[in-house]
Amino acid sequence: MITTIATTSHNTVKTAPAGAASPKLRVLLADDHRIFQEALRILLEADPGIEVVAQVSDGGEVLRQAGQLRPDVICMDIGMPRLNGIEATRRLVASRQGVKVIGLSAHVDRRFVMEMLDAGAAGYVAKASAGEELLRAIRTVGRNQSFLCSQVSAEVVDALRDRTPGAVAATARLTSREREVLQLLAEGNTSGQIAERLFLATSTVEVHRRNIMRKLDLHSVADLTKYAIREGLTSV
Repeated sequence: MITTIATTSHNTVKTAPAGAASPKLRVLLADDHRIFQEALRILLEADPGIEVVAQVSDGGEVLRQAGQLRPDVICMDIGMPRLNGIEATRRLVASRQGVKVIGLSAHVDRRFVMEMLDAGAAGYVAKASAGEELLRAIRTVGRNQSFLCSQVSAEVVDALRDRTPGAVAATARLTSREREVLQLLAEGNTSGQIAERLFLATSTVEVHRRNIMRKLDLHSVADLTKYAIREGLTSV
């Protein structure tokens, strides 16, 4: 589901004349819970400095709409179907579009927070705090600064303190395509269905599945599903 609020083809930053109002921050909302998404839209549009340009419900649409609308900030749910928010963030950052991503999740566990930040998010807000703190987060990352809500800041400090130098998360060892195949497998798709969705040969999907199992040292689709849920790659 996509609800497009406005369609402009570029994201050029303009300097406002003296005394004129500053340009609005253009925000894209990405969340697969429609009621929560609508509540966020109402909250954000009440702020005269923010314009909601689109609402989407899965990571693939985030990438498409970000390319077309060039928002300044994306409020990104982590647990979206088909392509999760962590992977969508990783691809957006790699595309060098300049958009700032704020992770938005019910999860405040350090594992989810660090995965999102490692993917390139500029901020992280717990859904339980998605009121005034989200507004502050949008304004902060819009100034090219980072923002962590109060619920997760201590978790990040502890995670950085405990992190072994040079340590790499297991998921980071997977390629972008392997992470995508892993999520689709965990969501119950067969190799044939994944091949059709990703425009690949079924044999290629099977190769990806075997490589994923080898890299993660897992031995069944059930194990892959448990891993994907535990790591926040899918909400299934």
